[in-house]
Amino acid sequence: MADLKMNVSCFFFIQVLLLLFLSSFAPTNAQGLKVGFYDKTCSKAEAIVKKSVSDAMKNDPTIGAPLLRMFFHDCFVRGCEGSVLLELNNKKDEKNAAPNLSLRGFEVIDNVKAAVEKECPGVVSCSDVLALVARDAVVALDGPSWGVETGRRDGRVTNINEARSNLPSPLNNITSLISQFDSKGLDKKDLAVLSGGHTVGQGHCPLILNRLYNFTGKGDSDPDLDTEYAATLRKRCKPTDTTTALEMDPGSFKTFDESYFKLVSQRRGFFQSDAALLNNQETKSYVLKQTKSYGSSFSKDFGVSMVKMGRIGVLTGKAGEVRKKCRMVN
Repeated sequence: MADLKMNVSCFFFIQVLLLLFLSSFAPTNAQGLKVGFYDKTCSKAEAIVKKSVSDAMKNDPTIGAPLLRMFFHDCFVRGCEGSVLLELNNKKDEKNAAPNLSLRGFEVIDNVKAAVEKECPGVVSCSDVLALVARDAVVALDGPSWGVETGRRDGRVTNINEARSNLPSPLNNITSLISQFDSKGLDKKDLAVLSGGHTVGQGHCPLILNRLYNFTGKGDSDPDLDTEYAATLRKRCKPTDTTTALEMDPGSFKTFDESYFKLVSQRRGFFQSDAALLNNQETKSYVLKQTKSYGSSFSKDFGVSMVKMGRIGVLTGKAGEVRKKCRMVN
């Protein structure tokens, strides 16, 4: 009996050791991140970023949404390590992938980084600048604030093909969206919450022409799109339009609020990926909850999901580098 007890004890001890051993190889993306990472090494960093974003948005009130979008596009490719900012002479960088050609605000990131570098040379990473800028842009749009975890370091690789294959498309259905978010450690609620970022900013006609004119190849429109809204969009987006930009949240596209979810619930989501949220019970329930003034949790949820997204594939410790300029490796 004593031998049996000893064997059982040894078995559980070995199991614990095995779990600890395996966990040391698990993708603990958030390890090394914390709110206030630069409190001692660059105490003015976050204040400098905030002021720089405020100045940028005074000059261009529409730049807030693109700055938020840039952080999303960075995190979904190689993780939140600033690869979307890098430029290669051969144009094979992420910036030149089709989903990123409409990104803008890179000069704002350059200016923020330069201001931080002047105060604390070689301390604050470009990837942390992106994370802080995204938060401050949302706040400037009357949206919520959250504690941004910092401590990321910058990657040295950028690849156009990785951007093509990793960035969710506005044409995706709900199955594809859930799968892509799941591959980054984000769940269905995160999908619905982060899609709410479309409450600010603009979308371009080329991405919805199929919804308006030839959805199934028979010259029809998307049946998931409200007919009156489709007619309104057709007046603005002609079949050959490749440039026109429209508000994704008409009448409220400069204010970060819950109105996006009301539009989606009315089948007036701008992209197919917006409409797709109604095709899954969990994402649909979240959308409908946010349309009730007494039940909306969007502001709080957005900060939580942004922190979660900000942990994807980060480089910390001695990995990567702290770039001096965000467009090039040191």
